[in-house]
Amino acid sequence: MKRFFIPLIALTLVAGVATTVVSTRFAQAGPAASLAKIGQLAPSFTLSDQDGKEVKLADFAGKIVVLEWFNEQCPFVVKFYKNGDMNKTASDLKSKDVIWLAVNSSSFTSDAANKKIAGEWSIERPILNDASGKIGAAYGAKTTPHMYVINKDGTLAYAGAIDNNRSTDSADIAGAKNYVKQAVTELLAGSNVSEPQTQAYGCSVKYAK
Repeated sequence: MKRFFIPLIALTLVAGVATTVVSTRFAQAGPAASLAKIGQLAPSFTLSDQDGKEVKLADFAGKIVVLEWFNEQCPFVVKFYKNGDMNKTASDLKSKDVIWLAVNSSSFTSDAANKKIAGEWSIERPILNDASGKIGAAYGAKTTPHMYVINKDGTLAYAGAIDNNRSTDSADIAGAKNYVKQAVTELLAGSNVSEPQTQAYGCSVKYAK
């Protein structure tokens, strides 16, 4: 019996370490059950906006839709709203019949909180309440902002960062490549998205635990 005792303990310890490593990896990765895949139909949803109005992705069939994962407490989000850059980008695309929806998957959000920040930041488009985190998980949203572009046929055409400058300084926006504008411009021209996926950056989405 003694001859098997030490190997058995060693095996148990190794198994314990392996379990810890795997658990940590999934914890860091965020939502693991993402249904959103480039080239496939984007996950459908129905959420309430800051006015309590029901908004369905299906309502915008036949149009390009931009999804922006949002949290007003994140400095990376503040970067794009501080000088009105995000609002201007959304407004410019709206003039081209592109729909822009912000999604707040923070566990502490509410319609009232979204309405308050919409007023303070002059956001004239829906901020959708996903406090349950179900839609964020479906899309695999890990950061704020995490950006998605859905093509007119309902397929996911882009997922990732808003641009290629990972700073919180709004002065850096002007010189950066905006992946979302690039993707939408290419889709409007009838072309494939040249960079369909990039590494998103920002604050982690504050999902319910």
